[in-house]
Amino acid sequence: RSHLHGLGSFGACSPHHSGSALMNHSCFIKRRARLSVLPSFGFLFDIDGVLVRGKTPIPAAKTAFQKLVNSQGQFVAPVVFVTNAGNCLRQEKAAQLSQLLGVPDQVMMSHSPLRMFKRYHDKCVLVSGQGPLLDIAHDLGFCQPITIETLREKHPLLDVVDHDRRPNVLVSVDLSVVLFGEPVRWETNLQLIIDVLLTSGYPGNPYHRENYPHIPVLACNMDLMWVAEAQSPRFGHGTFMVCLENIYKKITGKDLKYEALMGKPSKVTYQYAEYLIRAQAAERQWQHPIHTLYAVGDNLMTDVYGANLYNRSLEENSRQGSKSWVQLASAAAAHCRSVLVCTGVYNPHTEVPLDTRASIAETVFHGHRDFRFEPALVEPDHIVPDVDAAVDLVFQLENFAPY
Repeated sequence: RSHLHGLGSFGACSPHHSGSALMNHSCFIKRRARLSVLPSFGFLFDIDGVLVRGKTPIPAAKTAFQKLVNSQGQFVAPVVFVTNAGNCLRQEKAAQLSQLLGVPDQVMMSHSPLRMFKRYHDKCVLVSGQGPLLDIAHDLGFCQPITIETLREKHPLLDVVDHDRRPNVLVSVDLSVVLFGEPVRWETNLQLIIDVLLTSGYPGNPYHRENYPHIPVLACNMDLMWVAEAQSPRFGHGTFMVCLENIYKKITGKDLKYEALMGKPSKVTYQYAEYLIRAQAAERQWQHPIHTLYAVGDNLMTDVYGANLYNRSLEENSRQGSKSWVQLASAAAAHCRSVLVCTGVYNPHTEVPLDTRASIAETVFHGHRDFRFEPALVEPDHIVPDVDAAVDLVFQLENFAPY
């Protein structure tokens, strides 16, 4: 793996390999002949810490998209913005990004793959998070979503941490659970989700710890922390999930199980992102098959880990000749390369722990419980200063000249 803080030569055709100006010119002509104007690759861009910090654009992002968007306002290569955000509608996030950077709508939220989980769409699901939760759920295809607040109103005796919010009558409802993102009132959400899990979806009933495995739980966005305008990272939905998992285990002695985990670094997120890349390429009638995905992010434990994990999956599928649901319509990408930028969570002065048996102070892993720490998976293929350098790097690696 190469850590590139600047861009190198094109290889054997760089001037120091040539003996004369004529040879240099000949080499330049040959190099230009190899440049491609049709993309055989796609970009998966993280948003927070790569393109923006909070609501402030990172300067390098505007320069990068001057290279990626043509005069007709179209991308010159397939692009999907893959964010772990989950507390707003996809259309709202796309509009925000377009307003800040003037880019076309190609946003994928952490909850976007839930569109593929059709077996839950007709069931009653309890949704946790903040923002327009019912709108988000309906937009994804869920027909019977219910919020924590609605559940609290149906079961007012369950939420008693705040003494001013206690009153009377209990009702029962059969539920599954979808965690979109970090809520506002953590204590209420934690209490009622635990109630639902320990009563098999009937929170007015007594706990039955023997009901295991519990009802289905689908979770989006496992980020422990994220970067906004503050100088230090802020709690993310992953922190809420740590609380929920530990409370459940403390009460039952058993692990909380997830039917599915979505958002980076999960495999299903990259499968869905690749599906969107291919759909975009087909719509633009780009004939070259998409061979390589470049995942550009600022977080070792989500962006880099996820890209490397998906790359491993792609290579295993290639060796075994197996196909995922993304690959059925067309050939899959051969590689997913991780490109780490230094404008967000990543601190270039922090070392990655190499010995997982060492003390906890030396092996703090910020990834989710269900993803095992492997040093190789948090080692980026490339490190660059910012997203503009990332675009330059990919164009060079792909010999790509769109104009």
